[in-house]
Amino acid sequence: MEKFIRLELTYDEIDTSIDNLWSVLFTTGYLTQAGVTETGAYKLMIPNREVREVYKLQIQEWFRENILRNTKNLTAFWKAVEKGNTECIENYLNRTLSNTISVFDTKAPDAEKENSYHTFLAGLLAGNSNWLVRSNVEAGEGFADIIIEPEDPDAGIIFGLKHARVASGLNKSCENAITQIRNRRYEEYLKNDGRNKIVLYGIAFYKKRCKVVVERINGERD
Repeated sequence: MEKFIRLELTYDEIDTSIDNLWSVLFTTGYLTQAGVTETGAYKLMIPNREVREVYKLQIQEWFRENILRNTKNLTAFWKAVEKGNTECIENYLNRTLSNTISVFDTKAPDAEKENSYHTFLAGLLAGNSNWLVRSNVEAGEGFADIIIEPEDPDAGIIFGLKHARVASGLNKSCENAITQIRNRRYEEYLKNDGRNKIVLYGIAFYKKRCKVVVERINGERD
């Protein structure tokens, strides 16, 4: 980010403008300088992995306070995930993305953008106390993005997430996510636990929109 920083900012001035937030984060070490522009603005970046985790935790806390409170819509979203209702899932995620803070539409590398969406989705799914939600779990011949073990001992859910560089690439990215799940045999993780009613999700994100494809382990697709 490129922002103008006020090093002489006083305590009384902190909440007079939202722009002062960048000065506070810089002077307290939560952002560091990576250079200066020709106009005198500071080039800011997150200094290290530890601080990045702090930001991530703050985002998760924001989810708990602002999203998880709306239990009616969230419960409907969870049910849609169990049933494979892609239309309901897409509607909820797109609506939620459009109303959330702009941490997803950034200039970060594509891999880091995918991590942001991963945190976003994992936070929503982990709110269901009846599910065992695992993230980046070793499965088959790789690491699955998200695996859910629902209450039903026969059921299992696997999510593959992708970031699309352009909106027109959402469908293809969903297909790539499903293909990766299949090729790396992530479903073996659930089958080894006796779960054979498995649903696979390929979800692609682009800025504040997403596309969802679901495939059941028997090959049916919506």
